[in-house]
Amino acid sequence: MKVNISSLQFKADVKLEDFVREKVGKLAQLYENVLGCDVILRLESASNNENKIAEIRLLIPGNDLFAKKQAKSFEEAVDNSVDALKRQLKRHKEKVKGM
Repeated sequence: MKVNISSLQFKADVKLEDFVREKVGKLAQLYENVLGCDVILRLESASNNENKIAEIRLLIPGNDLFAKKQAKSFEEAVDNSVDALKRQLKRHKEKVKGM
């Protein structure tokens, strides 16, 4: 699975990119028809500490799945987004099997 990582308003280090690839790679193990993944990491100029945003678009046949989460760290935001996508993937698999 191809993973595209974009970081807006900052430069992502290699450790963060490896973490994202590892977490997103686990989604491909849940569903074999995953074509690819676009990850956008963004800093928001908010007054609170929760200014890190992770947006993940999972490319699958039919409709793409999308999750956007905001947290205190990019790792936490990516974790939360991946958890949301896992739930969406399970629902999608059940829907496809039901047809």
